[in-house]
Amino acid sequence: MDRLAPQSPDQLNAVLTHNAKHRKWTGLILTGSEITLHRDLPEWARLARRSGFEHVRIQTHGMRLAQAGYCEELIEAGVDEFFISVTAADAETHDAITQVPGSFDKTLRGLELLDACDHVATITNTVVTALNFTQLPRLVERFDVLKRLAQMEFWFYFPMSEQDDKGLIASHLEALPFLKSAIAALRAAGRGIEVKNFPECLLGVDRDVLYNDQPTLFIDPAFWTEFDRNGFHQCVYRDHCASTQCLGLNSAYRAKYGDHAESLAPLPEDQDWGAPDATLASV
Repeated sequence: MDRLAPQSPDQLNAVLTHNAKHRKWTGLILTGSEITLHRDLPEWARLARRSGFEHVRIQTHGMRLAQAGYCEELIEAGVDEFFISVTAADAETHDAITQVPGSFDKTLRGLELLDACDHVATITNTVVTALNFTQLPRLVERFDVLKRLAQMEFWFYFPMSEQDDKGLIASHLEALPFLKSAIAALRAAGRGIEVKNFPECLLGVDRDVLYNDQPTLFIDPAFWTEFDRNGFHQCVYRDHCASTQCLGLNSAYRAKYGDHAESLAPLPEDQDWGAPDATLASV
């Protein structure tokens, strides 16, 4: 979205107060814009821990984590999970996507500093687009040296509108072999894997990595109005498919690539689809 009103300190305090009283959630995610630019972030983490949150995660591009002192400050304040955006496996592609020269090196340095810290977990997230889907296996290989990298996530891009005006949507069919190769490498390394916004049936034996559930989200209500423009669940087999995780195709994807009727297939009823995880709150 081009605009999004932030949550206020009063709204954050309401979440903290509610959890302190009811212990509704075990984890809190602080995100939006670039969370490390907020000077009060360490204090928010301390307040969250005092309010009964067992884990505090931040979602960040990770550049400020290249400062060792800042990493230490966040960890001492109670941040124990770092969800870090990485767009590509090399500096040239990553910096071209972020449009910030030197961003890859800073993010990588932050990951390396976190890797030397006890009692923290790191997770990388890659928004998969037409610009980077071929790099997924290389990305897994690039981070093979990180000991505390618990999980890598691949979220397939959607544009929050009816058309792909920026030309960033990746074809699921073209991306599939690269995604499968990355999944295999992560399984071999014993790391966690999550994939979002990808047809479950295309994943085959790897469909257990698809996870589209989201934590309780506190956000500008305008987000949901815009979100509805995506038009998810547009699959020709939706009425005959037992999947509870798959979002099917969305409007912009179908406008660009069609309905893939010849490649998709309904999943049968005799599957264990699991249960949603409602233990996190995201602000």
